[in-house]
Order: sequence, then structure tokens, then C-alpha cells
Amino acid sequence: MLAEWLLFQNPKQFFIELVVILLSITLHEFGHALAADRLGDDTPRRQGRLSLRPDKHFDPLGLLMIFIVLNAGIGLGWGKPVQVDSRNFRNPRRDMLIVAICGPLMNLLLGVVGGLGLRFALASRAEDWLTTGGGRFLLTLVLVNFSLLFFNLIPLPPLDGSKILGALLPPQLAWRYTSAMSRYGMMILLLIAFMAPQVIFWIVGPPTQWLVKVVVGLS
Repeated sequence: MLAEWLLFQNPKQFFIELVVILLSITLHEFGHALAADRLGDDTPRRQGRLSLRPDKHFDPLGLLMIFIVLNAGIGLGWGKPVQVDSRNFRNPRRDMLIVAICGPLMNLLLGVVGGLGLRFALASRAEDWLTTGGGRFLLTLVLVNFSLLFFNLIPLPPLDGSKILGALLPPQLAWRYTSAMSRYGMMILLLIAFMAPQVIFWIVGPPTQWLVKVVVGLS
């Protein structure tokens, strides 16, 4: 598959992946921070998270996860969680949902922009253009961002899916879910990632491949 064709082919491809991952996770976390700031919570601003500097947004464990799960065929991971104080929101449940969605939404936008650029480029070039630096960069941008989109929707902390589900559930059920996930969610995610990373690929791979096919026209 395309992801396996890209991974670790040479130092140039590794550098492309690193640049794309830095860009993608930085904009993902910036999306959370910007949404919270616009909805009335200045916590991210006071903590310096309204920034496009990668060092402001990276979590060491999340970065390590990226390179571990790359071996399963898709680059995944997370940045430093943006701290939000829901007491500053006008409608806490609704606004927390918006903040949680804006990170994956940023990855969707990056993937679509890269995918449309790749689609138009392939329409006027031979398919072997994918082996060039520009082709590899755009394809990696698409794969990483669509992968991050679906990976972050998994409902396990610290991923955004846990916050999204918590905001959508009825209040009493949401409290039980959030309480259980705060104790066991990270443990479950790490066990899967370190002991059976292929499980993450089974969850994330099919929707990622479908979206690549829809946007780019590649299978």
C-alpha cells in the first residue's frame, strides 16, 4: 500500500515525514488553542499555545509514539494537550466539543489541501512524479493528516475522541465515562500501541485509505 511504500525508504523520505509530522501536529494543537481563545478562554494564550512554533506543542511521549506506530504503516501520535478552563466558556459542553473537534478538523483541512494539490499535479504529470520530492511531500502530507484525523477520533485519552464523546453523552453517562477513561484510558492506548500497533492500523487504515481515494483518486 502507499503508506508502506513511503515509510523509511531513504533518509530523504524520513526527513519529509519528520517535517510533515511537525507541521501537522503543530497546526492540530494550534487549532485547539485558537478555538478556545475565540470562545472566551485565554488559558492557551497565557501559556503561549497561540503559536505556530513546534516546540510549543510537542509532547515527548506523543512524538515517540509517532515513530513506533510508523512501523505499522501509518504515522500517528499526539502533541502536548492544550489546557482549557471550561469555566470561561459561555456554554461549557458545547464549547468543549468545538475545541476538541478543531484539532482533527485542522488535520482534515491540511489533508484535503494537500490531496487536491496532489490530484491536480497528477492530472498533468506522469504517475512516477510521486517518486520526486514534491510528490512524496504531498502524499506524505495527505497520509499523515488523514491518519491523525482518524487516530485522534479514537475515544481514549489523551486523544480528542474521548473529549468529543464525553461532550456528546448525557451528563450522567459522560461523568462515568470520563471517570473511567481518566483512570484506564491512557493505559489501554499505550498497551495497544506498544504490544499490538496493528490494531490501530486496523482502526485507522480503512477510513484513511477511503479518504485518500476520494480526495486524491489513489487507492
